[in-house]
Amino acid sequence: MGLESYRGLAALVTGASSGIGREIALRLAKEGARVALVARREAELEAVAEEIRALSGEAIVLPCDVAESGQVAEVARRAVEAFGSIDILVNNAGYGGQASFLDWDLEDMERMMRVNYFGTLYFTKALLPQMVERKRGWLVFVSSVSGRIASPEKSAYAATKFAMTGLAEGLSLDLEIAQTGVNLLTVYPGVVRTPFFSAQMLKGMSEKTKNSMVEPEGLVDAIFVALAKGKRELTFPGGLSAGYVVKALAPEFLRKQVLRVTKK
Repeated sequence: MGLESYRGLAALVTGASSGIGREIALRLAKEGARVALVARREAELEAVAEEIRALSGEAIVLPCDVAESGQVAEVARRAVEAFGSIDILVNNAGYGGQASFLDWDLEDMERMMRVNYFGTLYFTKALLPQMVERKRGWLVFVSSVSGRIASPEKSAYAATKFAMTGLAEGLSLDLEIAQTGVNLLTVYPGVVRTPFFSAQMLKGMSEKTKNSMVEPEGLVDAIFVALAKGKRELTFPGGLSAGYVVKALAPEFLRKQVLRVTKK
């Protein structure tokens, strides 16, 4: 079911304090949705909320560590209490890193899985039932091309995004079979120019990869077009999806190309 009008709808966006999440939250508000802003950094969330209010929009700030199931359950309850329901859930919170597997700190690898994957799981589990009950809702999982094609020194991050991809694919089928009226869009961004990339990550990035960076506004435009069309998957930029076909038909060739492109 395509999403064409946001008037009167309520959305919750995780990772809304900066980057892709911030841009999505601002666009939702511009389109007329009420927005619950979720992230750990309350001051940054308040700044986004002020931007929304300056646009005559409505926003509430809900600080939360998405890796903690108890906090997620409480924030989801407060969001529903404030807006009456949540029609759109954008699971965007996440962070990355770059290191060889042997050098990657185990605690950070565990934390990354809890934030990137379990945060998505917790919020979906908390808010999906009320969507199914009303037979209307939209889920947006912001994964990554790394959730379809892994690259060097990204093993822990790729694992979290592959987990998101598996959850999304299975859940989407469940929702359709049960005729819930809930649509799930999984988004696979390439390299987007946001604060997601630390100075250390940029230093370790090949020039080819840096030159392929895209702006977040283009990604957000594509997400809203995909929602309007009722799509279930979106890769941005679209040309990257050719890699999925190559991986299926010629995996060894793709492996060599990944090594070539990511070589510093």
